[in-house]
Amino acid sequence: MCGSELQSLPEGVQRVAKALREARHPHVPVMLDDAARTAQQAADALGIGVGQIAKSIIFRRKSDDTAVLVITSGDRRVDEKKVDALVGKTGRADAEFVKSRTGFSIGGVSPLAHANPPVVLIDRELFRFDEIWAAAGHPHGVFKLRPQDLERLTGAPVADVVQQAGP
Repeated sequence: MCGSELQSLPEGVQRVAKALREARHPHVPVMLDDAARTAQQAADALGIGVGQIAKSIIFRRKSDDTAVLVITSGDRRVDEKKVDALVGKTGRADAEFVKSRTGFSIGGVSPLAHANPPVVLIDRELFRFDEIWAAAGHPHGVFKLRPQDLERLTGAPVADVVQQAGP
């Protein structure tokens, strides 16, 4: 994408595409026919395992009202106690908080190109995969990357932030 074709994309996807282009990321956002508001919907649409979806979960840090973005594997659940141990006490973030802090709606929160830079943690479980997909700023938008790209694009630390997987 050089720029002109971005004009027809939703504003959030345009921001993500610009950030990816500026970072010289080799993949551009793609728009799915159906919304992928959940990791399972995105995985089904892409024909991949749900674990390969890098889902973006926003929490609200209580001490300063900062957004905390946890990027986790779609087949894992965030362990809030582990997150709190790393960034301070957090709470749930409602849709209004998510939109005002990130510039994205729930179901389309990208790991990059936020309106206000959040505190970011990357789930180490994503590194089980060679290729992952993340939201591109809209419930229909996604982009392909490697876990190492996610680390490079966000500058965020990789941490153990999920609940133990079942037997």
